[in-house]
Amino acid sequence: MELFQNLFERLGLFAILFIFLIRFKAFKRLLTGDASGHDKLVLSLLFGLAGVVATYSGFPFQGAIANLRGVAVALGGILGGPLVGLAAGLVAGIHRYLIDVNGLTSLSCGVATVVQGLVAALLYHRLRRRAFDVVTAFTVGAVNELIKMGFILLLARPFEAALNLVPKLAAPSLLVNGLGTAVFIHLISTVYREKELAKAEQAQKTLTIALQTLPVLRNGLTSEAARQTAGIVRNLAGLDAVLIADGRGILAGETAHAAIKLEKVATSFIVQQALATGAVMQADIAGEVGRTLAGCGLRSAVVVPLQKQEQTIGVLGLFRAEERGIGVLDMELATGLSQLFSNQLELGEIENHRRLAAAAEIKALQAQINPHFLFNAISTIKSYIRTDPGVASQLLVHLAEFFRKTTSTAAHEVPLSVELEHCEAYLAIEKARFEERIRMRYAIDESALSCPVPPLILQPLVENGIRHGILPKETGGEITISAIKDCHDLHIRVADNGVGMSQEKVAGLLSEQSTSSREGLGIALKNVNSRLMALYGKDRALSIESKPGVGTAISFTIPVAA
Repeated sequence: MELFQNLFERLGLFAILFIFLIRFKAFKRLLTGDASGHDKLVLSLLFGLAGVVATYSGFPFQGAIANLRGVAVALGGILGGPLVGLAAGLVAGIHRYLIDVNGLTSLSCGVATVVQGLVAALLYHRLRRRAFDVVTAFTVGAVNELIKMGFILLLARPFEAALNLVPKLAAPSLLVNGLGTAVFIHLISTVYREKELAKAEQAQKTLTIALQTLPVLRNGLTSEAARQTAGIVRNLAGLDAVLIADGRGILAGETAHAAIKLEKVATSFIVQQALATGAVMQADIAGEVGRTLAGCGLRSAVVVPLQKQEQTIGVLGLFRAEERGIGVLDMELATGLSQLFSNQLELGEIENHRRLAAAAEIKALQAQINPHFLFNAISTIKSYIRTDPGVASQLLVHLAEFFRKTTSTAAHEVPLSVELEHCEAYLAIEKARFEERIRMRYAIDESALSCPVPPLILQPLVENGIRHGILPKETGGEITISAIKDCHDLHIRVADNGVGMSQEKVAGLLSEQSTSSREGLGIALKNVNSRLMALYGKDRALSIESKPGVGTAISFTIPVAA
């Protein structure tokens, strides 16, 4: 019982040391798989030194030293892999041998410590059922102590003393070392969950900023829009200062208190370089950039470009008052906002063109923007933020890509491959909403991919097939896009195996007197049909075939150059 009590007391002291260790950034990078070779070398030494501390904190027991050295090297192997475990074991094992060369268990415990780090890495990763498996960690810790007992019996001399020691030492050592390994793995899982939660909160924060700034930036990067945007970002992100500037100077600046001065920052190297190159710039207190920041009451910054049509029109700067205060999450926030704001500015410019343009084709293109799709997409992304932030991030990219292509009307024609990419962006969001109810199949000639087609010609047909063909069907269905090129024409067909419709309804879809538009059916088809006829003649109109319970197929042809 005294042996149990003493080992548990050491376990508490070792826990304090370990809690301090897991706060190192290199340790956190190890958990996420981002650790460099230098990080692993440092951590090997730290785990080895933790084993040394465990040896010194142990206590004599019948010619041996009862301690938790095995826990330290086992954790090194479990978290860093065989090389880290082996290196930590070498540091702690050689030290154990050297401090008491002639001791009963010096050689056996020194050798066992080296083996323990390697065995822990190999055994844990072979047995674990999930990340940070506490039960497996306990098993590894106990097995490692069994290995040490075996080495004591094998190498310690005199053998009679070793044989007398092992039965008394084995049970307490197995239990406490196994429990210690399991407890520390549980602590690590808590740190990892904190990091994942922080990422989820950051994704939620980014989406909230995007939603609040969407109506603000639709009129372009004006001083008023910049002022409102800077305020939203600073308040939601908890930053010390936010700056939005263009080539002429500061458009807006929001600070946490009056002592922070942003006038000099706008002319600093970091801002001017981001404007000139369109690159993401980061700075801390070191160097000339840092001295500029320090003179303004700031000590770290990240500046990202705001772009429109691939041209840098301004920059967004995020600042903190503490040195090295801009961390990984701040960098991710800054780059995410850069992409979001750039897309919002492009959307705003296209919306302004839509208001000013008199051309009928522009109006027809802009009419395809469906605000309900945006709201539904945002709701879908918001739900994924809680369950899978990675998927939410990808869906945001798809949403931005979809609206960028939907509102880009500069080109008279685009390659079919670009139209297919637009459909893919739309389908990625719809599949996230309806999952297995929507399936896609492509039958595209490779030679057809480069053929020019009018922009926004496919997606409305795909959307029509999903909304009115597949989704009303309880089991969902499949959309098939096919494209075949011959000598004179590009033949395109969009078909679904949905609910279909009667011939009477088909006949009335494209007529001017059709009432189907009140049901949401026919508007997109009429726009596409009118554009095809205006561009290529009446003989290039849409052809619609449908049968109730079987599905609908819409086809058309586009002339191609010889």
